Amino acid sequence: MLSTLRFATCASILTLSTMLATQASAKDLKVVASFSIIADFAKNVGGDRVTVTTLVGPDGDAHVYEPRPADAVAVSKADVVLVNGLEFEGFLKRLIETSATKAPVVELTKGVEPLKLSEEPAGHAHPEADEAAENGHGHDHSHGDEDGHHHHGEFDPHAWQSVSNAIIYVKNVADAFCETDKAGCATYTANSEAYVAKLQGLENHVKTEVAAIPQEKRTIITSHDAFGYFEQSYGLEFLAPEGVSTESEASAADVAKLVDQVKEDKASAIFVENITDKRLIEQIAKETGLKVGGTLYSDALSTMDGPASTYIDMINNNIDTIKAAVLSQ
Repeated sequence: MLSTLRFATCASILTLSTMLATQASAKDLKVVASFSIIADFAKNVGGDRVTVTTLVGPDGDAHVYEPRPADAVAVSKADVVLVNGLEFEGFLKRLIETSATKAPVVELTKGVEPLKLSEEPAGHAHPEADEAAENGHGHDHSHGDEDGHHHHGEFDPHAWQSVSNAIIYVKNVADAFCETDKAGCATYTANSEAYVAKLQGLENHVKTEVAAIPQEKRTIITSHDAFGYFEQSYGLEFLAPEGVSTESEASAADVAKLVDQVKEDKASAIFVENITDKRLIEQIAKETGLKVGGTLYSDALSTMDGPASTYIDMINNNIDTIKAAVLSQ
């Protein structure tokens, strides 16, 4: 009887130890994501095997983000650091240097065909580039200057606005996790394939919704130039008073030009963005007579209780909001 009890006790201890070890390994991969959209990709691919720390959280603006001491600590302890690349995260270089991290820094835009800013359709305002041209200077391609200001390079960094590009991001996440945690590779691969299937369905949904919008109503206004990839992929035209970075303020001339375009019936709706000050858009709406059609999510997800707390929800919210506003005009 005593031997039976001892065996049962040992078996219970072994079972508990196995469960704890499994739980520990499931949480063992420490991932830092530069902003909320990338964090959502990481969670979908990593599942229970990863713990994700997000630097720029919901409704946060990575263009103007200033890292905190806690961010440097998180990066220093990370196993993998996931970033957008294409000079989107102006704070990144200094943060990586400060943290002295040994973790690989993985740019998820690897494999994406980037849009050159000069190739974007007419109507996309880039006041920071225009100002440089007027002063006889070329566009600054560096990550920052002595004052810590961020300047985007020659490419539009908002590649995730095309769902087909998001699929590339997700595959890059899976590759990064497999490289760092080979024991979990089968899990990461299976998770990424299941998620990619959902994204492919999302891609088809967006195309179907855009097809229902008359061609003459496919020009809209947003706060800053974050939707170039959406435009290229799905056939809507986005006008914006600000350039690709929210750091650059629209000039009076930029606003006046946009107002003139709207008055010539070149825009069907106008929207605020979750990361930008809505006052400029409200001013343009007042001057043009357009009604603000709602909020689009560009560079960040919403909070958990909002309409865009995941990437899939964000894209669905954006196309539903656009379609509803345009067709109500």
